[in-house]
Amino acid sequence: MALAKTSSVASMYALLSISFWGISFVSTKAVLTTLDPLTLLVLRFGIGALFLFLLIIAQRTSLRIRLTYLPHLLILGILGVFVHQLIQASALLTIDASAAGWMISFSPIFTVALSILFLHERVTIWKVGGMLLAATGVLLITTAGPDRTLSLGFHIGYILMLLSTLNWAVYSILLKKLQIPMPSLVITFYMCTIGFLLTLPFMIRDKGWEALPLLSQSEWIHLLFLGVFVSGVSYWFWAKSLEVMEASKVSAFLYLEPLTTLIAAVLLLNEQILFISVLGGVIIIVGVILVNRPI
Repeated sequence: MALAKTSSVASMYALLSISFWGISFVSTKAVLTTLDPLTLLVLRFGIGALFLFLLIIAQRTSLRIRLTYLPHLLILGILGVFVHQLIQASALLTIDASAAGWMISFSPIFTVALSILFLHERVTIWKVGGMLLAATGVLLITTAGPDRTLSLGFHIGYILMLLSTLNWAVYSILLKKLQIPMPSLVITFYMCTIGFLLTLPFMIRDKGWEALPLLSQSEWIHLLFLGVFVSGVSYWFWAKSLEVMEASKVSAFLYLEPLTTLIAAVLLLNEQILFISVLGGVIIIVGVILVNRPI
């Protein structure tokens, strides 16, 4: 019973994370009309790091870190924060937010493959069947209409998003494999800070701060959401879910991300909901349930 309860809590953390990340594509797209990708990332990481620092102070958690684990944090910060967010922000310059949300659903495929190779996780018929079913749901959503057809081709935006899914799978595996003996909140703070420090020189070089007065009130709201909930809370909750669940099972929740992106796009961009999109979403949910079915 305790194990089931713990797994349910981990599932809730993963669900909240992907919900915030799903909305992030819409918020990022909105802010990129004024800011360049690197300036956006500096502000995101800076706001996220400050929020997490205040949370750590409020909880009276120690920030002490053993030098042995510093390389681990650097690797996670570079891959999971700096590289991942830079690739996605660059991709969103040329593709729609909803398309980005659909593309990220391919990440669990890479995660399961890497989990088998490096974490020796078991592959069951339910897990495979659930993944295939969820992939079918994603396919239905991406082909919901002429303006929603997903075509990789040689479009740089789609290629970048595909690379980001592979990069995220590697990050999730490393986060699980390295097992840094520190609270997930502290790990997330250090990774967010690393992302901030890595992107800050680029903003200084390009004088990105000159665009800040041009931000509208709604764009500032999007930016605060990206910093607090996407760069801060989501990474923290994702790490907490990986402490309990298998990497492949946690990654399966990414199949739900297109749904949150679609809902956000409808509410914020007034996009039309098609029946086939709803059908695809239901199929995705069923697939995720199968992947997380107890062995």
